Amino acid sequence: MPLLRLLHRWTGGLIGLLLALLGFSGALLVHEDAFLRATVPHAADAQRQDAATLAAMAAKVFAAEDRPRSIVLATQRLGLNKLNYQTEEKAAYANQDGEIVQVWTSNWERPEAWIFDFHHHLFNGDAGEIVGGVLGLAGLAFVLTGLILWWPTRRMFHLPLWPRKMTRAGIVHHHRDLGALLAPLLILSLATGAAMNLKWFSQALRAPFSSPTTMEQASAPPKIKGGELAKDLNWTKVIGQAQARFPGAEMRIITLPAKPGGLIQIRMRQQAEWLPNGRSMVWFDPADGAMVASRDAQSLPLGSRIANLDYPLHAAKVGGLPYRLVMTASGLALTLLGALAVVTFWRNPSGRPRRKLGREPSR
Repeated sequence: MPLLRLLHRWTGGLIGLLLALLGFSGALLVHEDAFLRATVPHAADAQRQDAATLAAMAAKVFAAEDRPRSIVLATQRLGLNKLNYQTEEKAAYANQDGEIVQVWTSNWERPEAWIFDFHHHLFNGDAGEIVGGVLGLAGLAFVLTGLILWWPTRRMFHLPLWPRKMTRAGIVHHHRDLGALLAPLLILSLATGAAMNLKWFSQALRAPFSSPTTMEQASAPPKIKGGELAKDLNWTKVIGQAQARFPGAEMRIITLPAKPGGLIQIRMRQQAEWLPNGRSMVWFDPADGAMVASRDAQSLPLGSRIANLDYPLHAAKVGGLPYRLVMTASGLALTLLGALAVVTFWRNPSGRPRRKLGREPSR
């Protein structure tokens, strides 16, 4: 137990601040749609999914000289389309008629963009994504060892919103009780975050249900070569075919070919899917708009379908406002736990009680 306590203290002292920042940024991102509705024109517009509107918008947006590579369509909670361009950080918001509302060329120009960049990539691209995944695993170890250390003191459980005394003993007692109370939520947040960032960890979790090879093969795009993108592509035909393939499904992302010979891809979300942008796919030849392949997300291997639950559970994209508030509490708890762990550790890294200095007794 002393060794476990030492490991727990040093883990909290060294990575607690990063975990706190990840928790706080995650709590903010849960309410991104509400922030945009309050600050960006047309963000509160009602979602429109009729083929005529979608086709006219796609034709207009993709006909622009500086056309985007993809369009993420409006949702029931956010009435804006998001346009992503070839340049990594360039993006724009457009209304559902295809009129640009705001455009930016750096993540620093939009608060929700740089907060997401930090939370998912630690401002460092793919390398930061891996580090974030490792932090998630370290956070899991932090929670599990904390539960073990809390168990002998469980009869003393008491949880004010803030430590009753800002002494080391008061902070440690509050830290343990808060961590134990919210351990299930913290485990959910940290495990799903690590699984999204670390492919090997995700595969290990799903291996009892589906092999990594089976999941990769099921998710591979079709090996079909497309023609050159037509300048006057019939988007009404394209979108009509997609809606006919998956009746009642929500159109989510329209993506142009990334290179010559590629296909137009449309992602759709069926009602049974929790993933906000869905994993049901339809592919089209960009030369004439003919549908050449499709994939039903409900037919994917079980392991893949379980993996598709990571993001909606992590980012509170299901469950409505109650679950968003629950995950907000999880993020803020991680913020408090990480910050107080750093404070108590660096006040006294050894963890030994400090003796008060006084005058030597007379002899």
